[in-house]
Amino acid sequence: MRSWPAVEVPRLADFGLGTGDPPRVHDTATGSLVAIGGDSDDVRIYVCGITPYDATHLGHAATYLLFDLIQRACLDAGKTVHYVQNVTDIDDPLLERASKTGEDWVAIAQRETQLFRDDMAALRMLPPEHFVGAVEAIPDIVDVVETLRQKGAAYDVDTDIYFSVTASEHFGEVGHYSAEEMVRLSAERGGDPQRAGKKDPLDCLLWLSARPGEPSWDSALGAGRPGWHVECTAIALRHLGPVIDVQGGGSDLVFPHHEMGAAEATVATGQWPFAHAYVHQAMVGYDGEKMSKSRGNLVFVSRLRENVDPLAIRLALLAHDHRHDWEWHDNEISSAEQRLKRWRAGFARATAPEAHRTVAELRVAIGNGIDTPSALSAVDRWVDAEGDDAQAPQQLAAAVDALLGIV
Repeated sequence: MRSWPAVEVPRLADFGLGTGDPPRVHDTATGSLVAIGGDSDDVRIYVCGITPYDATHLGHAATYLLFDLIQRACLDAGKTVHYVQNVTDIDDPLLERASKTGEDWVAIAQRETQLFRDDMAALRMLPPEHFVGAVEAIPDIVDVVETLRQKGAAYDVDTDIYFSVTASEHFGEVGHYSAEEMVRLSAERGGDPQRAGKKDPLDCLLWLSARPGEPSWDSALGAGRPGWHVECTAIALRHLGPVIDVQGGGSDLVFPHHEMGAAEATVATGQWPFAHAYVHQAMVGYDGEKMSKSRGNLVFVSRLRENVDPLAIRLALLAHDHRHDWEWHDNEISSAEQRLKRWRAGFARATAPEAHRTVAELRVAIGNGIDTPSALSAVDRWVDAEGDDAQAPQQLAAAVDALLGIV
């Protein structure tokens, strides 16, 4: 699947600003800050992508912005980033939308995926090295399911295939939820804990056999289509290998999606952990509720950018801490527009305060848990100060571009 065009990221050493340290991120599994990459020159990041039927709302944008910043911090540290993102271009929500509207599900997926690409490009998000649809990944998914079967970790329920969570000795170590909470969340988030014939209520679908009137693909598993969790497992293993640095997405993916994916990958490869860090974007709300299609309270990037500089949208998102749920308010755009105008004026000055201290503050803020509110405050202080350094405006503009993606 085609990604979107890349943007050039300044190399701050070329501006006399040296390089940063590998960033540390908040790991959901351990509750601690974890350094990314270690001594390796390569960083491997997998981020769960959209199901293309309601792209792209601000909750999506906040999530992909978080991982854009992680990539930028890794690049600033001299790392080579291998970033993979999927598109769940076959799943129940997409088919339900097609049924309601009468539109072909393939057409919906293609349209919404293109809209997502356009939004990501407008927001200056770094594109993935591999942008992979579930449909094109079916051969890899089938291989993983067959491997799980061979290891005794998969079984049939009627004509469908399920993953046995008891096959993974590490199941539960990503989210650390109780069994009761996992059952509740499974029922809320696409699982089927009450299905008869399952060995454990938490066992998850690997392969759904063909149903009348629904799309299916022929395979060694029989005609059917993949379950949700194994899709990402297979794509990550195919393009990044058995152990990655970061698994990421929205906080609603901690369970069941990331928990199940980690369990499947670990059983399939025999290696643990699947990811050294599990990083999550908190939920974004609007009108007092989490943004969701069912509630009808989505704020779409494409509609905002009809009348707003996309970088003002990006700057508005950067004003929020990714670890805590927050609510979008319509006046945030005007505040972000004013900040963007002040910053651009500051970068256009002939002289300004020296930039090295502010760049160091930026690196500390981003490098220690992706603290974007502190990063923005550091730039605000520099913009509001006076100085006589002729190199500083260009240096700080380069740093803000490289680390925050704002120009």
